[in-house]
Amino acid sequence: MLGELSQVEKIYIRCGYTDMRKQLNGLLDIIQYNFKLDPYSNSLFLFCGKRADRIKAVHYEGDGFCLLYKRYENGRLQWPRTGEEAKQISDQQLRWLLEGLNPEQPKAVQKWLPHKSENTENP
Repeated sequence: MLGELSQVEKIYIRCGYTDMRKQLNGLLDIIQYNFKLDPYSNSLFLFCGKRADRIKAVHYEGDGFCLLYKRYENGRLQWPRTGEEAKQISDQQLRWLLEGLNPEQPKAVQKWLPHKSENTENP
């Protein structure tokens, strides 16, 4: 299905900026050769331009690639600009990012699971 992203396993963003003139093959080259990631995996790859008002997403759907493009009419994205690496983010971080918020919310409550001790026998 065109643009069906609810079953995506991993989400990657390219930190820094991407030349938004790049089309699908150019973005696939970045995924494969720069980041050493598999573009055929069940992952979503996101790219942002220098002005931070445009975003491209690449996803393989089993029978072909889907290239999505969005231009924000009002406002800008808080895109991480440090380096040019691929960074894996969570679903929540993606929502924050697409709402114009910083994906690294320092005051957000983080998920936490207690570590089970190896010696957790009940007396």
